Amino acid sequence: MARTRAGLGEQPRLSDYLSAGLLARSCPRDRVERVLAAHGKASERERDLPAYAVVYYVMALALYSGVAYGEVLRCLVEGLDFLRDRAQRLRVPGNSAISQARSRLSWEVMADLAAQGVGPIALSSTRGAWYRGWRVVSLDGTTLEVADEQANARAFGYPGASRGQARCPQLRCVGLLENGTRVFYAAHIGPYGRSEIKLAHEVVAHLDGQTLCLADRAFFGYPLWAAAQATGSHLLWRLKRSNLRRCEQALSDGSYLTTVYPDRKAQRAQAHGLRVRIIEYRLRDMDAAQPAYRLVTTLLDPDQASARELAPLYHQRWEIETAFDELKTHLKGGEIRLRSKTPALVRQEFYGFVLTYFAIRQLIHEAALDRDQDPDRLSFINAVRVLRRKTPLAGAIPPLSSARAGGRPCSWKWPMRRSSPAVACHVRVPYDVKCPGGR
Repeated sequence: MARTRAGLGEQPRLSDYLSAGLLARSCPRDRVERVLAAHGKASERERDLPAYAVVYYVMALALYSGVAYGEVLRCLVEGLDFLRDRAQRLRVPGNSAISQARSRLSWEVMADLAAQGVGPIALSSTRGAWYRGWRVVSLDGTTLEVADEQANARAFGYPGASRGQARCPQLRCVGLLENGTRVFYAAHIGPYGRSEIKLAHEVVAHLDGQTLCLADRAFFGYPLWAAAQATGSHLLWRLKRSNLRRCEQALSDGSYLTTVYPDRKAQRAQAHGLRVRIIEYRLRDMDAAQPAYRLVTTLLDPDQASARELAPLYHQRWEIETAFDELKTHLKGGEIRLRSKTPALVRQEFYGFVLTYFAIRQLIHEAALDRDQDPDRLSFINAVRVLRRKTPLAGAIPPLSSARAGGRPCSWKWPMRRSSPAVACHVRVPYDVKCPGGR
């Protein structure tokens, strides 16, 4: 039976009609041209779909999940007109030409663009992005389904299933999130069988001395902790309930100091130990709360960062879970998998998602600054709706390297999420901090 051609339909998705003008504003053409030249991928002759246009096309695929390739390009053509001589209109090639153009581009170009262009953007005036001068970031991972093709299955593998085999191969991704802006950056991907810990070793290299990194209990281990601490970043990670630590020095705020070692042999010799601080607390009057929480941090001085501040700060780690939901459900579509049929194009499509999500989050951050609001209070879904209504103006926005490097500042009116707290990044939770004594 013939398949029905996928189109935009009468009621397109929330992210429809975000033109290349807005994508180029976040990923300007001059940067694209430099990366293409560095990889030897610049178009040597004028094509119906030149290399720089393929970059924006791959980013647009993130906005039109489930829509046919040709339809995505037709929606993009009008937005690309301002990037080139208006006397030379882009023609819409067929699906075969589109696939060939994507293969010529390679996934390394998109990965390099993400590495160069996607990163923390919070300013000193950005609400909810800082704690005592440190930029708060979160480390975590997720998985994404890819097209059920033999090449993808060999490259990425299937997750386990209680009966038979899972329906689709999946890739695993680990990255960092700037909590205040929900910008997802430093993302590394691999096959499903590769653990988050191994991917995290590649990611923590992007930390620096200006960050305070939050992470869940699955990530704590001496090798990864030591690698992250060596970057100069401060760490605030959760410990598993079974990971008990002996109190070596009780502190005034109820926390205590101890030492972690790479193995028992080093512990007996007291070699290669790292001094850490443990914070234990309980959440009161919360039915879903666990009996106790245990945090480990490199912030050893309670006068510099008290337990009563760090305990609620850790729960901002859930910002990255919200970002994954936005990326996988509201942008990609919960039931839609990455459509590319080869591992190289899957990787290319993934970094297109990272670049496009960054473009949206950058615009939300600008709007929050203009309104003197916390970016968390601006709804991701409603933000994309506003972008769709502003499509006729998108071509007039110059493809700047920085959102505010010259040009006109953003003055759009963005709807607020009614259910958001007054300041989402300053959560107040009731808790008790206790010192466990000599354990």
